[in-house]
Amino acid sequence: MALLRRPKERQVDMGHSQAEKAATRERVLQIASRKIRSEDIARLGIADLMNEAGLTHGGFYKHFDSRDDLITQAAAAALAEGTAKMERSAQENARDPQAGLIGAYLAKKHRDDPATGCALVTLGAVAGRDDRHLKEAYEKQVRTYLDLIAGLDKNSEDARAEAILTLSALVGAVLMARAVADEAFSDELLETVRARLT
Repeated sequence: MALLRRPKERQVDMGHSQAEKAATRERVLQIASRKIRSEDIARLGIADLMNEAGLTHGGFYKHFDSRDDLITQAAAAALAEGTAKMERSAQENARDPQAGLIGAYLAKKHRDDPATGCALVTLGAVAGRDDRHLKEAYEKQVRTYLDLIAGLDKNSEDARAEAILTLSALVGAVLMARAVADEAFSDELLETVRARLT
């Protein structure tokens, strides 16, 4: 009887181990995703990242092939995370979903918290210089956002062109608002673009 139970116990342990490994990998990816939005990708250190995740540096290679592999996957996760936020913002304003999306994107809260903000803002310059994988992830997200924004504008024949203009203004406004030193000027940038778009 004991012989029959042992393989089952091993299977449970193996399944538990795989689930733990997947959860650990996801935790590392989420931390890296926040870091690449709030800091320069070049400054992302594996030792610090793994320490923040409560792991050893040596454990990194159990989850990722290389630092570049981690960055590509973390960037894709950061970019994709924005879709759900944009959709929620649009749904919160039933009367004018586009105004809801624009208002949330150009909010001071979004400007002030890059670690959880839209990765199109923080990763644009890096994607422009990086390899094909990051460019593809960035492009996929741009296309997703354009489809989302165009889908909110049911009355326009030029919905796609308007979506390109809107997304460009959103990303550019947040980028500039974060980059300037004068907070009042930063607020003005956000408020002016919000007023013009809505």
